[in-house]
Amino acid sequence: MIRNDKLVFRIVLVVSLVVLAAVIVLNRQLLPVPETIPVHIYLLPKLNALINGTCCVLLLISLYFIKRKNVLMHKRINLTAFGLSALFLISYVTFHFYVPETKYPADSPFRPAYLVVLITHIILAALVLPLVLLSFYHGLMGNIRKHRKLVRWSYPIWLYVTISGVAVYLMISPYYTF
Repeated sequence: MIRNDKLVFRIVLVVSLVVLAAVIVLNRQLLPVPETIPVHIYLLPKLNALINGTCCVLLLISLYFIKRKNVLMHKRINLTAFGLSALFLISYVTFHFYVPETKYPADSPFRPAYLVVLITHIILAALVLPLVLLSFYHGLMGNIRKHRKLVRWSYPIWLYVTISGVAVYLMISPYYTF
């Protein structure tokens, strides 16, 4: 494990910026859309919602265990949530590489609510990645004071992102054209 906090912070910053740039490029459709789309690609939004929902439950269970001072279970569950979130990111990027963005109907009375959930989800998802990475680093290094300080912010944001991710899927999925 890397013990240099400044180096870790730089790595976290670079990783977070690369992920953010990839998401922006894909959502702005700056890359050419592939001519053929594998059939399994259309299953990814459902998978992503399932992953987000599972991460939400895992985060709540993790809180339960740390409140009971069961650090080992807390750690295991958070590592599982982290792994699922990494899988989500791969799945999300893959889906958006192949499939153009679905637009919520402009004439829907629910559009303002959808946009509030979507915009807060996007902004907080971008902000939470470096917070989660740094929270994990300090937790795994045993620097509990810094870990707790970061988790005060990263935990509720990560929880909101998982919940709002499911909400976004439920709101946009009726408008998928596939």
